[in-house]
Amino acid sequence: MNVLGISAFYHDSAAVILQNGEIIAAAQEERFTRKKHDPGFPSHAIRYCLQEAGLGLGDLDAIAFYDKPLLKFERLLETYYSFAPRGLKSFMTAMPVWLKEKMFLKRLIHQELAAIGPYDKRTARLLFPEHHLSHAASAFYPSPFEEAAILTIDGVGEWATATIGKGHGNQITVLKELQFPHSVGLLYTAFTYFLGFRVNSGEYKLMGLAPYGDATSERYHRFRKAIESELVTLYDDGSIWLNQDYFNYATGLEMTQTDKWESLFGVMRRTGESELTPEHCDLGLAIQHVTEEIVLRMARHAASITGSRRVCLAGGVALNCVANGRIVQEGIFEDLFIQPAAGDAGGALGAALATHYIYEGASRDFMGVAEPTKSAEPTKSAEPSKTTEPAGDRMKGSYLGPDFSEKEIRFTIRRHKAVGHTFGSDEERSNTVAGWLANGEVVGWMQGRMEFGPRALGNRSILGDPRDEEMQRKLNVKIKYRESFRPFAPSVLAEKRSEWFDLPTPSPYMLLVCPINPNIQADLPGEYPTFSLKDKLYTRRSDLPAITHIDFSARLQTVHAETNPRYHQLIKAFEKQTGVPVLVNTSFNVRGEPIVCTPEDAYLCFMRTEMDKLVIGNHYFIKTEQPEWSEKQEWMEEFPLD
Repeated sequence: MNVLGISAFYHDSAAVILQNGEIIAAAQEERFTRKKHDPGFPSHAIRYCLQEAGLGLGDLDAIAFYDKPLLKFERLLETYYSFAPRGLKSFMTAMPVWLKEKMFLKRLIHQELAAIGPYDKRTARLLFPEHHLSHAASAFYPSPFEEAAILTIDGVGEWATATIGKGHGNQITVLKELQFPHSVGLLYTAFTYFLGFRVNSGEYKLMGLAPYGDATSERYHRFRKAIESELVTLYDDGSIWLNQDYFNYATGLEMTQTDKWESLFGVMRRTGESELTPEHCDLGLAIQHVTEEIVLRMARHAASITGSRRVCLAGGVALNCVANGRIVQEGIFEDLFIQPAAGDAGGALGAALATHYIYEGASRDFMGVAEPTKSAEPTKSAEPSKTTEPAGDRMKGSYLGPDFSEKEIRFTIRRHKAVGHTFGSDEERSNTVAGWLANGEVVGWMQGRMEFGPRALGNRSILGDPRDEEMQRKLNVKIKYRESFRPFAPSVLAEKRSEWFDLPTPSPYMLLVCPINPNIQADLPGEYPTFSLKDKLYTRRSDLPAITHIDFSARLQTVHAETNPRYHQLIKAFEKQTGVPVLVNTSFNVRGEPIVCTPEDAYLCFMRTEMDKLVIGNHYFIKTEQPEWSEKQEWMEEFPLD
């Protein structure tokens, strides 16, 4: 059975192809169009998926869209009615689009598919699972668990903003849901907006900013008290009630009633690229802690009502790696699986999987839970892993996007008159690149199939030496052209995880934050809490300063030989030369740009930045040998800052 899954028309459009339940290909539209978070119909992604599967549109048995547009339209109408006369401007803006396009989404999908190729709409069923069912399916069905609790949390789907469910075999049962306008995701996004970051894009910046706040300060406690007394009421089961007197997202064109927020917190809304102050940091920390508390309560309640020892997570809030790490640290569940494309892109996958298992009733072959993998020399600070290794899930390491050919590399070389070289063997490539990294150089690394989801996992990555005190600053300022406070993730050999990080579980998809081990932490000056953001940033905190956040945490990726042998081999070569089985790993792009997809994208990004070397497959490029590049800043016009 061939199923095409589609998500589109909000943000992060994507397409997925399943064949008899196997994930053959998955990709986001932004990677092809070069428009970050592209919400348009994923025509390019669909073409790629069909090509990868060797199918035409006429070979499809079903097409699944990731939510129910008419149910969402019902929510919009009821919301405007409930808040009338507020929201008239928003209503007048939204209705023409709905009446012209989204009310007739089935027709629009058929038209878009017909533009891709010969297509008879009678040959494939067009299905519309609910938004949060798509999220739940994207997490549970690829997991290695026969049964598990399922927790989905995001901004809003049709009515639901969070659900607790249970998966067993090929079935998913939704047990409880939280409904609009009360939403953890929208609460967090409102603070993203108020602190000057872009909605539906900058939430991860807020998460990175939060640790610069001071949880011992009077200001932090005042902010948190204001949040919990005026903005949101928390209940024991994780449900919340948001005071709509302070919010504007239900009927307006902005997230907050900004004047009321400024009065409540005594802080002006930050705009543009203005300076981040201690007030902004403390406010960011306060909402991060409130969000973590809500997620933990939901997780505890999910464990209680499902009786399950395992949990699967999806929805945009499941990309909050700090909250995910807290679930692990609290020991609420023994095992967890987080969908690597947890946001709306993953909804395309979930829609296809829900079609295969629920609508078609296909049986699910239980993969079983692998035995825990223990480190050779576990440290006192880290317990042996109790969690399934990634070889047990069905995501194939999330390497589900396009590969590239020698022909594409040669075309890029000819087009730009680039100077390229080739490695003689895989071993030479690993040893040579490891040497460059150990020498403090920054390397663009492009191998194999592109990752599905927002994280670069070693196939479309920019790499550096985590021991280098200047690496974080260099990567932020000279490579990524982004805010200096933003942290970088470490990639560690899975078998060496517990020697360096205090995390009792694998983290193959870079979706868990954990402490670094105490034995590599540095002593901080006594006056450290009073330091400015910049002074905190440039204080040495550990033996791996480039990946250690200011609270001694790191957003960890465990690299497994089974899912990415080339990247694993590179890190082993780096360990052999330095004694450290860890690399800095950040996504291969500049600020505002989607992760690179093709060799052409990679070379352009390489030349626009101060990267030292570029490796594409078995080819490499040295910056000093390349033709002079006169358009280094052109990307700022091509890619709006996020």
